[in-house]
Amino acid sequence: MKQELITIGETQLPLYGCNTLIIGSGAAALNCASHLNSFGVDDVLIVTDHLGGGTSNNSGSDKQTYYKLSVFGEGLDSVYDMARTLYDGGAMHGDIALVEAALSTQEFYHLVQIGVPFPHNEFGGYVGYKTDHDPKQRATSAGPWTSQQMYERLLDAVTKARIPILDGHEVVSLLTATDGERVIGALALDKSKLAQGLAAFVVFRAENIVLGTGGPGGIYKASVFPEGHLGSTGIALEAGARATNLTEWQYGLASTKFRWNVSGTYQQVIPRYISTEQDGSDPQEFLNAYFPTMGKLATAIFLKGYQWPFDPRKLVNHGSSLVDVLVYQETVQKGRRVFLDFRYNPAALDLADLEEEAYEYLQKSHALFGTPIERLKHMNPMAIELYRQHGIDLETEPLEIAVCAQHNNGGLQGNLWWESNLKHLFPIGEANGSHGIYRPGGSALNAGQVGGYRAAQFIANVYQDDSLQRTDFVAEIAGQVQDLLALSEKLLCSEGNIKVCMEEARTALQERMTEAGAQIRDRKKVATALKEAESQYAMLCSGEVCLQSGANLLDYFQNRQLCLTSLAVLRSILTYLEKGGGSRGSYLVIDTEGQEFHPALPDFAFKPEDDSLRSQVLEYRFTGDAHELSWQPVRPIPTDDFWFEHVWSAYVKKEIYDGGYY
Repeated sequence: MKQELITIGETQLPLYGCNTLIIGSGAAALNCASHLNSFGVDDVLIVTDHLGGGTSNNSGSDKQTYYKLSVFGEGLDSVYDMARTLYDGGAMHGDIALVEAALSTQEFYHLVQIGVPFPHNEFGGYVGYKTDHDPKQRATSAGPWTSQQMYERLLDAVTKARIPILDGHEVVSLLTATDGERVIGALALDKSKLAQGLAAFVVFRAENIVLGTGGPGGIYKASVFPEGHLGSTGIALEAGARATNLTEWQYGLASTKFRWNVSGTYQQVIPRYISTEQDGSDPQEFLNAYFPTMGKLATAIFLKGYQWPFDPRKLVNHGSSLVDVLVYQETVQKGRRVFLDFRYNPAALDLADLEEEAYEYLQKSHALFGTPIERLKHMNPMAIELYRQHGIDLETEPLEIAVCAQHNNGGLQGNLWWESNLKHLFPIGEANGSHGIYRPGGSALNAGQVGGYRAAQFIANVYQDDSLQRTDFVAEIAGQVQDLLALSEKLLCSEGNIKVCMEEARTALQERMTEAGAQIRDRKKVATALKEAESQYAMLCSGEVCLQSGANLLDYFQNRQLCLTSLAVLRSILTYLEKGGGSRGSYLVIDTEGQEFHPALPDFAFKPEDDSLRSQVLEYRFTGDAHELSWQPVRPIPTDDFWFEHVWSAYVKKEIYDGGYY
């Protein structure tokens, strides 16, 4: 890494130069850095807005899952079996599925080797269990904090390798070559210098950029993404990077004071659901009226444990996802608050009335007794302690929840080596949209590790030499940086003006997305929200906004990229609906003439899925003047006709790196 000063216009700024700039510090980003080091790429710099502040270090569940090929037991499994599971989820390219399956064991054992405590038996076998959308037993877990332990061990590896980390710097723009075909650098704000205005800007020159900043959870008000984690998909979209499957998200029940999925044991102990007015008055067990018996209601709550993501296929016959719709109705439509109360059983609950699946599970767990909190103490005391560590005592207070955005299955497009259409840019982790409609639980952690490895491998073998000298770099980026400095100067002069402030803009954006672009989607509401997003984005780009202080400059750039991301998601949703797309994945498409799943909920009649759209992906690209969307057929899984001598020859000659799509 080289550090010097650069003058743009009349402003002198720090300039950092490196071969590979890694933006973000989650498990995917750190894994990429570690592999780059092992491949001999020494000139690497990690830049992050808050080391340890991302999703990897701050998310989990009662038993956070890591998904990989089965590696123990008599059950048969293969790379191609796993690839087919990923591919069959719909709208996922087969060649990407094959890569994620083929490298799943390698990356899993890499984590084992560096100290992530995945459990094994006395014979050294890493026994698995089934997770959602998993026909085998490929899941494993290191406990509630699996991804946090991955983060900690990977950070240790990066620290031991002496890879520099520049903390407290948020990248606000990617810098591209004049032809717009590749990235060559980035512009960031030093958060410790925001009060100094333009002096807070920092320039990076890089042959390659790895974008590992997570999913754009900041576009939603109801979100289980960590507080302050926004994602940075929008800066890649602004630069011309293509995205795919932005329609596909995963939504589910989560606590809101401390953001955490309330899956697994939290539901299997059958807590009482209550809703109240905003001031806490008028408590009601609102689920009761929508279920024919308490046994049916209690079973639906129990099933939310491992049917946690909202799924329209689980609505009919009082299925578990009916709970999500009713929580949405209370919180979004009625403006009430919803809580899980572990102190009391649901009214008139008799555990003997549970349906067979739920009853047998609790019986085998020796948990057919007491109150929800007593059952939780018996089955998973760590689940109680986790909330206690964050100031919430489930023994004495109810837990506020909502249906929240949890994961973006879509995202920025990458090829077989995770390289964007914008050359030398590698989106990895949740920033990459490799997943399709339905993905097995825990497959996101595997995809992040595999993506980091693939990007590192390609960079080490193809992009290790610098192709742009400093003087050429300055000439290429001077205009881009000058435009952003001029805009920032204008914004800083607007302090105190009576215009839209950044907090108001953020709130409007997030509320709009939660109401129109989350798990309940109505075509008219989406169209209206899209127009509002277009107006907001135009307003932000014009600079006609109010900054209350210099610190708001970062808020401005965050809001701009979040607004563009929300605009891209809404345009993708509307394009999908206009093509006749129906309810699938983790969202319900409202249709007044559609299928009803409950006589008391006619407003939630829905359009069934059009299965033919599973064989296509929806691509999005922002050109600065237009939003381009196109449907592309999914690429099939490559056939198993690999002859060893041919593979050996292609590997030695580095022909495996030619192109990027199979």
